[in-house]
Amino acid sequence: MPDPRAATIVVPGRFNGPPGIGNGGYLAGLLAGRASGGTASGVTVTLRRAVPLDRPLALAHDAGTGVLTLHQDDGPIAEAVPVDAALPLPTPIDPVTPAEAVEASRSFPGFAAWNPYTECFVCGTGRAEGDGLRLFPGMLTDRPDTNACVWTPHASLVAPGSEQVGPEFVWAALDCPGGWTGMDRDTALLLGRMTAHVYALPYPDEPCVVLGRRLGREGRKVRTATTLYDAEGRVAAHAEQVWIAPRT
Repeated sequence: MPDPRAATIVVPGRFNGPPGIGNGGYLAGLLAGRASGGTASGVTVTLRRAVPLDRPLALAHDAGTGVLTLHQDDGPIAEAVPVDAALPLPTPIDPVTPAEAVEASRSFPGFAAWNPYTECFVCGTGRAEGDGLRLFPGMLTDRPDTNACVWTPHASLVAPGSEQVGPEFVWAALDCPGGWTGMDRDTALLLGRMTAHVYALPYPDEPCVVLGRRLGREGRKVRTATTLYDAEGRVAAHAEQVWIAPRT
């Protein structure tokens, strides 16, 4: 059978992030699945530049380094590499109840008129129910570095031949909540790198809680973490990200 690490990937227009380009978390999840043999867990994905939509993008796998590269003719777009399995697993963000997450969402900063990502597949306020994920994370009143929201996966996100949500959508859900811990009207962020561990895939129509935490900032780089809790309150996935503030 052909090696899935040496084929092509297409990011459909539905799965955009900023206007006209692919959502970083979704694309990272697709690459992680290819790099890990389908689990999409324990992989670091680095985004080099904007991901075009609705275009076949070539994959190349380096057997020596283990790096999976997504590229166009004019250079690499993204790279994925499995994490050293000997490293300890990351510590998840402390949970909140679904009710607390719903309350936090009321203060989602993306409801403001300055929001540049209103059509984002993950956090876009302009996306309809069943189309976008509609994750609206707001900061917790007792944890000024942490936000939370509820995600109820739609049936359209179920992986073919499965009853559970595809792992690329878990990566997508772990994306934007982290970024929103460091964004405001003066600071737009783009995903630069993401490492995620997926322990369990959620089921559609069951409410999950997603939390994001700001870990620190160094110049134009913002470090964050995100954790997904399933409907039973168990840690389903965790990620850490590096975001880049574009030059002004």
